[in-house]
Amino acid sequence: MKHLSNALINDNKILVANNKKARYNYDILEIYEAGIILTGTEVKSIRSKKCSIDEGYASFDSKNSHELFLFNVNIQEYSFGNRENHIPKRKRKLLLHLHELIQIKKKVEQKGMSIIPLKIYLTHGIAKVEIAVVKGRKEYDKREYIKSKDIKREQRNE
Repeated sequence: MKHLSNALINDNKILVANNKKARYNYDILEIYEAGIILTGTEVKSIRSKKCSIDEGYASFDSKNSHELFLFNVNIQEYSFGNRENHIPKRKRKLLLHLHELIQIKKKVEQKGMSIIPLKIYLTHGIAKVEIAVVKGRKEYDKREYIKSKDIKREQRNE
């Protein structure tokens, strides 16, 4: 693994945005890699790391149940864009295989499940989103998570 200023995940993935609180607030059940449909100025903003996915979530379209959209992800307007610049918090379509969409839909229909973005990264110049099917944690679960994390850290330091 290389350590460069672009925060490489591995040799060909450049991390752009990371949802740090996701692993604390949710139990992550399954992770998927999805493509995302973007406009030109959105891609340029992502390349300059001007995006935030902390409040983002994904949901299926009410009209077509086999289309997954990403909501509330803030990709800032491109600073050198003109009047054709994009809307920062518009809904964006995610690209997944049909069998993956069916799997996700079955899991999300259960009570308490939702879909959130974990990371946005560039791989070979193409923007990808890592989404996860999650279940929210209760307050006491969050405290237990912190305790187990502290214990693991202490064991490593010994």
